[in-house]
Amino acid sequence: MEYEKLAIFRDITDAEVEAMIQCFRMRRGRYEPGESICTYGGHSGEVGVLLRGAAEVVRFDGAGNRTILERLETGGVFGEPLAFTTDLGDCVEVVSDGGSEVLFMEYDHIMKRCAKACAHHSKLVQNMFRLVADQTQRLSRRVEVLSRRSIRDKLLCYFRLCCLEAGGREFTLPFTLSALADYISTDRSAMMRELRKMRQEGLVAVDGRRVSVLTPL
Repeated sequence: MEYEKLAIFRDITDAEVEAMIQCFRMRRGRYEPGESICTYGGHSGEVGVLLRGAAEVVRFDGAGNRTILERLETGGVFGEPLAFTTDLGDCVEVVSDGGSEVLFMEYDHIMKRCAKACAHHSKLVQNMFRLVADQTQRLSRRVEVLSRRSIRDKLLCYFRLCCLEAGGREFTLPFTLSALADYISTDRSAMMRELRKMRQEGLVAVDGRRVSVLTPL
C-alpha cells in the first residue's frame, strides 16, 4: 500500500510506516457497510486511520435521534483522544460507510518522545497536529451551518460552503439527502419539503447528489 498518499503519513516512506506499524504495535480492522468501527466513551487511547473506504462519526442522543457529526474519507483520522465529548451520556460511534479498512495506533505511542529520535516519528506528530487543525476548521464550518435558525438557511449555508470548497456553483454531496438531514440536525421530511420549495423557486437545482446553487454566493 502507498501510505504516503494518506495525509497522516505525508513525507514518510512506506518502509518507515511499516517500521512504525511494528514498533507501535498497530493493528488493522476491516468493516462492512453500516458496521460500527468504534464507540467513544470507553476511554480508548487509540487513534484510527481510514486506509480504505469512508465512515461517519454519528451521535445518538437518549431518545435515539441520529446526528452526523463528521464525514470521514480515505485518510481520515478519528479516535477518542481527538473526540467529541460524551459527558452528557450520548453515544458517539464511527460507522463504516461502505467496506472500509482501518489502521489503529495507540495515541500515547504517537505523542511520547521516541527513544531512537526517529525523524519519521516527528513527521507523524506534525502531520497529526495538521489534521487536528483541519478537523477544527471543518467543525467550525458546521457550527456556522447549525447556528442558522431555519431549515432553508441551514441548507443554503451548507450549500454555499460546499461551493466555496468546490470552487464553483456546482458540487456533489458527500452523502445522501437523507443523511444530509442528519448532518444539519433537522427532520428529514421537513427538509425534503423545504428543498422542493427551494427548487421550485429557482434557488437550487438538485439531481441525485449533484447540487447547483442558483443564487449569488
